[in-house]
Amino acid sequence: MNINPSDGHTFGYIVGWATGNDIGSAHQALAKDYLSSKVWALSANYIAIVRHQHAIVDAVKVFEFKVGGESLLTRFKRMNPGRQIVTEGGPIQVSIADDADYMEDDPIFSVGGDLAFNWAYSDNGCRIALTGAHLSAANVNDDNTHGLGNDFHINPLTNHPHSHNWKFDISNIQDCPLATCRDVKVQGTDRGPGGHLKSGPVYGNYAIYVSSEADRFPEPGHHLTLEIEVKMS
Repeated sequence: MNINPSDGHTFGYIVGWATGNDIGSAHQALAKDYLSSKVWALSANYIAIVRHQHAIVDAVKVFEFKVGGESLLTRFKRMNPGRQIVTEGGPIQVSIADDADYMEDDPIFSVGGDLAFNWAYSDNGCRIALTGAHLSAANVNDDNTHGLGNDFHINPLTNHPHSHNWKFDISNIQDCPLATCRDVKVQGTDRGPGGHLKSGPVYGNYAIYVSSEADRFPEPGHHLTLEIEVKMS
């Protein structure tokens, strides 16, 4: 998967994650939104989330799943009740370039903890968040869980939208609860027209890689391709 928050296609909560349909094209896989149905169906024990600039890695985190051997499609279909903490012990690799920008509120790299999938709360959902950031309670409509693949007006348990106004690719780490804040900072322009979604800088593209065996990922500066060959230790 690749998420570009300013390519004209919105990778919110609903699109792709739980259906596994092909999105985008292989020749633009690291420049625009992309999902490979074949990769989405592969069993995986490890996941890497990679922020990159024009396919050059500037930050990466690698995690081991608590339950191995399942595909991302299987994992993201578990929406009811959702709210799964899918890794434990935190990342097994964190690598960030010395010159990487926007690290103070990056949704993946500015906070610690484990990966939370399908974070459903009231009529909101976030597909990937970190437990080191705020995770809203299930019945709290505060629009205040931030990460990758978001929507503030859906049924997150059934993957059905109530409207298309509040979908967006990526939100940064912030404390902006609905009751008191109308300034949710999102990356780029791929968002619905909801009034308190505020477009901001694109920190990079975010790519997701999975593996059954590789527990390391190439360091910052590596040039990405669709498949990464990793030397096993």
